[in-house]
Amino acid sequence: METYWIWVIAGIALIVAELMSGTFYLLVLGLAAFVAGGVAWFGAPFLVQVVVAGAIAVAGVFWIRSRRHALAVPDMVPLDVGQPVTLHAWVNQADRAARVRYRDALWDAVVEGEARGEAGEVFYITRVDGSTLRVAKR
Repeated sequence: METYWIWVIAGIALIVAELMSGTFYLLVLGLAAFVAGGVAWFGAPFLVQVVVAGAIAVAGVFWIRSRRHALAVPDMVPLDVGQPVTLHAWVNQADRAARVRYRDALWDAVVEGEARGEAGEVFYITRVDGSTLRVAKR
């Protein structure tokens, strides 16, 4: 069997595997195999074929990685951040654990910074950790 057929079969196998996996890395490797098959068809030695396939594969992987970072969606700030809550009661004042009223329900919260600790004191949500609110005066 001619060398270029081996490259073409490898390229087809990689692209089929790409269709099953959903990443673009195998697509780049499949395209590199097709180009190496073309180089083999023109009669280049095997070392040149491997170097061409490797160069295209490495360049393609770097290109995909750069595009993924450029197209990455930044994390959204939760809509609750900045909303006011009122202190209902302390669960453990030494650990700064409290229950606060937010959206007509009681939530677990961790109070950050200074607080008088009186019921009805207003805090603002600074962060949401699962179902626990992090709250502070500002």
